[in-house]
Amino acid sequence: MKDLTYAATGRRKEAVARVRLKTGNGEFLVNNRVVDAYFKREALVMLIRQPLIATNSLTKFDIAVNVRGGGLSGQAGATCHGLARALLKYDAALRPVLKKSHFLTRDSRMKERKKYGRKGARARFQWTKR
Repeated sequence: MKDLTYAATGRRKEAVARVRLKTGNGEFLVNNRVVDAYFKREALVMLIRQPLIATNSLTKFDIAVNVRGGGLSGQAGATCHGLARALLKYDAALRPVLKKSHFLTRDSRMKERKKYGRKGARARFQWTKR
């Protein structure tokens, strides 16, 4: 029997993560590196593993993630979002658990664009009275 793979895409800020789930024993690779080696901050690793913990599937799957764009924090958020969507493709019964924890919601906050004639998005020139 062929081993099934469940693929999904997650996004956050400028980062895009392509996540592939395959039944296995809990191997987690991000850009061909172990998740702890790629995301050096423990908080980011915890964020990524939250959908797996919420669905009690921490050691059920081998996970391969290709992530690009943005910074580490955005990439971690994108990976979390993609992982939740891939789990949903694996089993639709997990939807209430994932939805209640807001893992299926795409965080739409983006960087505000720089305005013309100004130094940044919100920066204004200093006001002088005289």
